[in-house]
Amino acid sequence: MRGTIRKRGKNYYYTLDLPKVDGKRRQIERFGGLTYEDAENALRKAINELRDTGRYKDVSNISVRDFFEYWYENYVMTNLKYNTQQNYRMVIDKHILPYLDKYYLREVDPSVLQNLVHEEFRKGYAQKTISIVTSVLKNAFRKAVYPYMFLKENPMAYVESPRLEKRKLSKDEMKIINREDWSKLRMAIPEASAFYIPMMIAYYTGMRCGEVSALEWKNVDMEDKIIHVEATMIHKGGEIAVTSPKTASSYRDIPFGEVLYGILRKHQKQQKENRLRYGPFYKESNFVCTKEDGAPVTPNSIKWHVGKAREISGVDFNFHSFRHTHGTMLLENGATIKEVQVRLGHSRAAITSDTYIHLTKKKKRDTAELFDRILQDF
Repeated sequence: MRGTIRKRGKNYYYTLDLPKVDGKRRQIERFGGLTYEDAENALRKAINELRDTGRYKDVSNISVRDFFEYWYENYVMTNLKYNTQQNYRMVIDKHILPYLDKYYLREVDPSVLQNLVHEEFRKGYAQKTISIVTSVLKNAFRKAVYPYMFLKENPMAYVESPRLEKRKLSKDEMKIINREDWSKLRMAIPEASAFYIPMMIAYYTGMRCGEVSALEWKNVDMEDKIIHVEATMIHKGGEIAVTSPKTASSYRDIPFGEVLYGILRKHQKQQKENRLRYGPFYKESNFVCTKEDGAPVTPNSIKWHVGKAREISGVDFNFHSFRHTHGTMLLENGATIKEVQVRLGHSRAAITSDTYIHLTKKKKRDTAELFDRILQDF
């Protein structure tokens, strides 16, 4: 019967070999304490219990904080994308530990967690925020049951989320760009601006900001006029990183028309001229969206340009407005929910429907007029 101890961050953890099952080796790792001596004592206690009873029963006094740190390091940091890691970190620090920091893990029952959720609701947090908090709690406590075996059952299984009224956002709240505002933006943003190409791609394809920044020429089929979305750009610390898209459905092919084709063809030519002009000072890359010297146009720089464009044009918008506008215009002019879902990379058609269908007044009017025409045939 063996065990080992190792330090992870500021804490010590012990690993214990359990009896083999079907000839297969089994191990468990548990929080041991803040010092090596604490972990050594916890390991010795676990070994004695296993020797005396033939089985391991977790009787550790792990705190909620230590558990969430353990879960975050062993699951979140190794299985989830960087932006999700950052979101989970914020949720843990701002929405979970302020309520649960005083508890041991074994003390957290459904009533404690139900109070947490209700208190978040009473504080006026948005429905989306409360949904994320409950999702993090469910995922963490599910792991506490298996495979970590800190708990026998998941206390979140008995927690109910508040029944929140689902309110549809209006066009103004979603900052949909109408024709007049689009004309103002076109006049405010010259073709020489580093924001021009990202704006045009987003407007004509509905791509997300990170997807636009990460787009490379190898993923633009100029012959068949198709963009293959295969990556997204994020800011990780002080550096930029190109990583896989948000979800599996975010991998998609987006056909584009003659207008964007002409814009991209002209931009290709301009990039070649800039490369010759800057010579050895040109920052080589295969990115579509680049500044004059070849440096990539990052999500942060796009955010800065959006701010400047709002000042110059007087149009109240954000970069996601191009995506919302693209989806809304397609639906208002006859595209199906499924077509828009695939084009925007939504994981479910319900997301597309919930987001855009209530905005399409023209679609509703067309449906009413269609029914009138049907009645005329009787």
